[in-house]
Amino acid sequence: MNTLLWAADAPKSPVDDAINSWFDPIATFFGGIIFFPITLGPISFPFVVLWLIAAALIFTIYFGFIQARGFKVSLEVIRGKHSSKNDPGEITHFQALASALSGTVGLGNIAGVGVAIALGGPGATFWMIIAGLLGMCTKFVECTLGVKYREIDENGVVYGGPFKYLPIAFRKFSKPIAGLLTGIFAVSILIFGVVGGGMFQANQTFVQVRTATGGADGFLAGPAASLIFGIIFAGLVGLVILGGIRSIAHVTDKLVPAMGIFYVLSCLLVLAINFGQIPTAIGQIFDGAFAPQGVAGGIVGVMIIGFQRSAFSNEAGIGSAAIAHSAVKTRRPISEGFVALLEPFVDTVIVCTMTALTIIVANQPSYTNDLGEGEIGGVALASDAFSTVAGWYPVLLAIAVALFAFSTLITWAYYGERAWAYLFGKSKGAATVFRVLVCVFVVIGCIASFSKIVEFADAALFLCAFINILGLYMLMPVVKKEMKKYLADRKAGTLMDPDTKDAVPVEEMV
Repeated sequence: MNTLLWAADAPKSPVDDAINSWFDPIATFFGGIIFFPITLGPISFPFVVLWLIAAALIFTIYFGFIQARGFKVSLEVIRGKHSSKNDPGEITHFQALASALSGTVGLGNIAGVGVAIALGGPGATFWMIIAGLLGMCTKFVECTLGVKYREIDENGVVYGGPFKYLPIAFRKFSKPIAGLLTGIFAVSILIFGVVGGGMFQANQTFVQVRTATGGADGFLAGPAASLIFGIIFAGLVGLVILGGIRSIAHVTDKLVPAMGIFYVLSCLLVLAINFGQIPTAIGQIFDGAFAPQGVAGGIVGVMIIGFQRSAFSNEAGIGSAAIAHSAVKTRRPISEGFVALLEPFVDTVIVCTMTALTIIVANQPSYTNDLGEGEIGGVALASDAFSTVAGWYPVLLAIAVALFAFSTLITWAYYGERAWAYLFGKSKGAATVFRVLVCVFVVIGCIASFSKIVEFADAALFLCAFINILGLYMLMPVVKKEMKKYLADRKAGTLMDPDTKDAVPVEEMV
């Protein structure tokens, strides 16, 4: 999921324009720092993309391609083979994965992919897949640490993720610096949770529902309709987030698989209708990856476009997913690392690839005319591809996108709440204040489109990557030690023995 693609038909008003104009220099300045460009010949790309991909490659080599070697283990864990109902935590392995996926699978997998292949051609899909496979190892590392250093209070509520492992990672500096870096990370997550994960997703949900019900001529066209919709939508969000991660997990473990299956089946239907074009499309993907035509920067250019889309889609290295995964029921932190590595595989390798193949195989005029430009909205490219099934089929896509946005919203509300707890305390009163704040921004998102504030929130999110990955580098020997122990215990058949629990040594605690 990423919010770098704001809907062209989002609601706008003079107030929106005034606030956007006022906030524009702030967003531009901050974004220019976080998305500092690197130029290679005729192409330019953000340094943060190189930071994320380099980390994924380093982790992959350091852990001996664990995403390939441990894939079978991941499937065992997700099925609960090595779990007990008495394990500490709040949610199951499957619910943790579903909750984390709900935060990443969304608009970026549809609109973002459409723009990526429009800019980089079919070959961008190949590099997107490669980056997704590498990112699996980053998720493995950060989510293992998120569980390992978590705390569980007297009510069974879990507090984990980067807010717990970053102070330990940065203890080699000093406590003030460790506190400052972790605090900046928490503020950034909080900003994105309220704005990018709350206001923006609400805006996208309203836009998609309004489009599906007649657009400017439908019953949701007026300003009063957007306010009413916002209040109702905020009420639905509130009903879910008030119950914390357990309530969110009960929704996402049903909604995410249902929407994912529906979306993938829809893509397969388009592929089936255009079956004869599949070999050609696959050939275009491989040819375009190594011999791109008309793409600035040639092979390097199309590679960067694919890598960038993958990095912005699955958020491997941001640290956000570790917050959801830390709530899992387990005695063995590394077990959730194995579960987490499935996340980029589903998000990027499956969902993003299906989107790309669908657009390429359908070969609609909107796609062929936009190649090399990327000017047409990515959702429009996907919608045109789905129209080859039936003229009314894009309506179902709009509904699916809206539901993806809803699931993303409730998950990011949880991420933001954990950042709020780190900054302002763990009391019920503090949590209630934050949940009300999220609901208020949901309403605002439905009636306004403060795009510059959302751009600022995007930059804040990727600021997290610089801090989080630095912490992962410092703690990756801890993860490797636990990985070897877990695999050895699995081979010996002692994973469920009480004395094999991966406890946190006293010397590793702050």
